Amino acid sequence: MFRSVAKTAAGVVLGLLAIAAQPSPAYAAPIKVQIAGAGSTWSQPALRAWIGNVTQFGLKVSYADTGSTDGRKQFANGKVDFGVSEIPYGMADSATRDIDSPPTGRGYTYMPIVAGGTSFMYNLTIGGQRVTNLRLSGDTIAKIFTNKITYWDDPQIKTDNPKLALPNRKIIPVVRSDGSGTSAQFTLWLSKQHQGIWGDFCRSVGRNQNPCGLTSYFPVISGKNIGQSGSNGVAGYVAQPRYEGAITYVEYSYAKTANFPVVKVRNTKGYFVEPTATAVAVALTHATINGDLTQNLDNVYANDDKRTYPLSSYSYMILPTDTQMRMTEDKGYTLAEFAHYFLCKGQAQADDLGYSPLPRNLVDAAAAQVARIPGSASSPWDVTKCQNPTFGPNGENALAATAPFPPECDNVASGDQCATGTGGAKTPTRTGGGSGGTTGPAATGGPSASSSAPPVVDPDTGETVDAAQAAGGNDVAGVPVSLDQAGTWGLRRALMIVAAALLLGLIFGPPLLARSLGGRRDRDGGRR
Repeated sequence: MFRSVAKTAAGVVLGLLAIAAQPSPAYAAPIKVQIAGAGSTWSQPALRAWIGNVTQFGLKVSYADTGSTDGRKQFANGKVDFGVSEIPYGMADSATRDIDSPPTGRGYTYMPIVAGGTSFMYNLTIGGQRVTNLRLSGDTIAKIFTNKITYWDDPQIKTDNPKLALPNRKIIPVVRSDGSGTSAQFTLWLSKQHQGIWGDFCRSVGRNQNPCGLTSYFPVISGKNIGQSGSNGVAGYVAQPRYEGAITYVEYSYAKTANFPVVKVRNTKGYFVEPTATAVAVALTHATINGDLTQNLDNVYANDDKRTYPLSSYSYMILPTDTQMRMTEDKGYTLAEFAHYFLCKGQAQADDLGYSPLPRNLVDAAAAQVARIPGSASSPWDVTKCQNPTFGPNGENALAATAPFPPECDNVASGDQCATGTGGAKTPTRTGGGSGGTTGPAATGGPSASSSAPPVVDPDTGETVDAAQAAGGNDVAGVPVSLDQAGTWGLRRALMIVAAALLLGLIFGPPLLARSLGGRRDRDGGRR
């Protein structure tokens, strides 16, 4: 009897273990292997977060934020599996006059990964209190970075900020010293919107192209500006207390992380706007998407929606489309799994990270590009299940459709100025004077006693809020977690637990049962 039970139990255990050991059909294919990429520092905070998130799924991704120019070169030379850049191959650079040649030994395609605003992070105080609500027109920004405006109390800056008693402090422009997609995006905007100012500057540094176009290498001029490598480099310089008066161009995420403010930039409708996720989403509804998914931003700069942030753009991943150089199907499978994560769940995290999520049309287009990666066929994905905040029920960009309108205190025509803080410095700036006033410096903190104090406006809703509430709020960033594989793993774990229990029963059950029955016979015999 015991042998029969043991054989039956053993058969069940072996069967369950065999089922548990079988890979799930949906995840049976290639092996997940280490993949590596390099490039943009503009996109690095988002990539860093996504790479950390996907380790829970067995994905190992490394990324070197060496700058867009270097990322394109490393991909072209086969040193990395993917590159990340804000500009594509083949664009003439006004600094080197060379065209960054595309790869000749491997197939490739572009895929947008995230949107965002190139912001202007600054370090400025008035009367010992940090300014958090600085506003600048495009013309003023162009003159600051081309050394035509050199002091913070310049009349043109005063005009942009009628409620600030600006100090007579020297401006320290901080620019990228390395090949940078951020520099390329900034100088592209300068060349398109302020060609007269930019052209004069180009000629003054020996770049005699006419017209002068974009460059990944912003001119570093001794005594005029400061050059720093990488987004962390320029943001870190500006954030140091001893460099008060400094201003730089950098992705919005860096200012948020450093708890520093950013400039509200004047758009074509005369409103000064911060590069929030919604302002970027509105701006990019006017982007022209080329056949290869690269962007034309001319209409973004000229967008006449009062909610738009003018310096909005996309960042791109350069994907392999064949197995040349270092690419294999296992690597392609891993890269496709990573891409599917950040195109869907990763986009839900974009706002918290200081970016704007991709709209539905670009996620669909990106998915088509992922399908071209070798090995990607083994990575099934349903875009309709994405929890993306831009996905409207009728295909519209829900984030742009619901974006708040800017308050009238940030309309140049009002003559007023909102007190609302920006970027990572949300404490309102309270003022006691302005460009024409003499009543004192700015002060931060609680509500002003003056009935004429500038209003504090929630940048996400456009509504006026209590100053104390605005100063005291803290955002909590949520990290999206994928549960795609939870069902498969849960079944396997349950089967393994049942198998283990049966195995323990098989080992210990018969001896215990035999001992129990033996003792019972002894007792029965004694009674006889």
